[in-house]
Amino acid sequence: MSSRPLNVAKMFFWRHLPAAIFISSLLLPFLGQPSKAQLNEYCQLPDKVVQEKESLRLSALRGNLKAQRRYQQLLVQHGQAVNNCRQDSWLQLQAIWLRLYPCDTQAGSLERIMDRIVNKGYNAVYVETFYDGRVMLPAANNPTVWPSVVRAPGQENTDLLAAAIQKGRERGLKVYSWMYTVNFGLNYAQRKDRESAIARNGKGQTSLYVVDNSSHVFIDPYNIQAKTDYYRMVQEVARRRPDGILFDYVRYPRQAGGNSIATKVTDLWLYTESTQQALFRRAQNGKGLDLIRRYLRKGFVSASDIAEVDTLYPHEGEPMWQGRTLMTNKATGTASQRQPQLQWDLWQLSVAHAMQGIVDFLAVAAYPAQQMGIPTGTVFFPEGNQILGQGYDSRLQPWDRFPRNMEWHPMSYANCGNVACIAQQIQRVLSMVRPETQVIPAIAGNWGQSVSGRPPLEIQMQAIRQFAPRVRGVSHFAYSWQDPQHDSERKLCRT
Repeated sequence: MSSRPLNVAKMFFWRHLPAAIFISSLLLPFLGQPSKAQLNEYCQLPDKVVQEKESLRLSALRGNLKAQRRYQQLLVQHGQAVNNCRQDSWLQLQAIWLRLYPCDTQAGSLERIMDRIVNKGYNAVYVETFYDGRVMLPAANNPTVWPSVVRAPGQENTDLLAAAIQKGRERGLKVYSWMYTVNFGLNYAQRKDRESAIARNGKGQTSLYVVDNSSHVFIDPYNIQAKTDYYRMVQEVARRRPDGILFDYVRYPRQAGGNSIATKVTDLWLYTESTQQALFRRAQNGKGLDLIRRYLRKGFVSASDIAEVDTLYPHEGEPMWQGRTLMTNKATGTASQRQPQLQWDLWQLSVAHAMQGIVDFLAVAAYPAQQMGIPTGTVFFPEGNQILGQGYDSRLQPWDRFPRNMEWHPMSYANCGNVACIAQQIQRVLSMVRPETQVIPAIAGNWGQSVSGRPPLEIQMQAIRQFAPRVRGVSHFAYSWQDPQHDSERKLCRT
């Protein structure tokens, strides 16, 4: 038997060995990268590679340089694998809501959180940046009127938001800031120089009287000082360059029981100087202004009020204000005959004015981010704008008037033991939205198990895919629901 074929094979091998080594060195960092086949339909990583990454993270934390290099390689690989999977999935965006705590400044904490988020197939995280009257800015560089989330001695320069953005992006995550909006928190209400900015209803109440959570305080959206304070805070957050900013609590407080429906003007949050002055400016003649004042003061207008106003302004026609359209058969007659229509029109004006304050405040809030090219979005309840009989949902959340160029994040948290009510909420939003608006429903729950009567996340998302095929992204509330033990450990610095 001739040895020629063997010799030829040897010559080919040795001649091309350098190239083979070079090619292998290029491929080495990608060996072990999860393939699309290994990721499940929700783009979640296999347990084996998750365990390997966590082991490497712990070794790197202890100073093992080799483990650190390998860990960094896996971060890139896993991020790419999840994002590649998402590109091929019907859900191109899968996000999770996350609250960080002062304890998350500990070494390795943010890494552990962001790793877990990627492991579960998420390619975006919404980091709570302003909540309960605190803002996630470093104490030494916080020009806002709110205290910093991180205030421990020695951590004055810790920028937890900037760190979260960095750690998320290292793993291929988009990192959004999630911020309370009209809900400024108790810290703000306790400032003597901000008392006039706190919203009040016609019963002399602030939101502290009507909500269970004492840390939630809602402000007058027409107040210039409140707008200025919030604008400056958004500027500071935007300087950290998150991938987007989401505005939550873009509404008035939700009330309980019979008060959950606003049926009279004293139920509305119109009884502050700024809101009332803005309302008075909507009057288009003396009669209109006089009746608006009487309506706010008394809660109604009587036939005698109308007759008296007619006498005071004899050269004017019908009382007029912005948005009022006269019907010939309603604009004539005695004061008694005109009273029902005038009172109804004043009620509609009051509700519209309250809602417009929310819309205008959102525009001011989003402007600093939009000027920097940072995407913005609104978070809202699908039922928050409902008309209920002769009244309105007490939240007066006019999301159907929110800007179409912002992302819409309807909180579809309905709880009826199945997906029907959740589907109904999302369908309501989709029926009122324009094609150019991106709708990203937020759903609540956990993987593989029901939580508080809500079906597992998988079941909810399968339903969304079936009845809302235009939806290409969802978010899950919240990290704390999926791992309550880890959330508790992080609160108490036991991680």
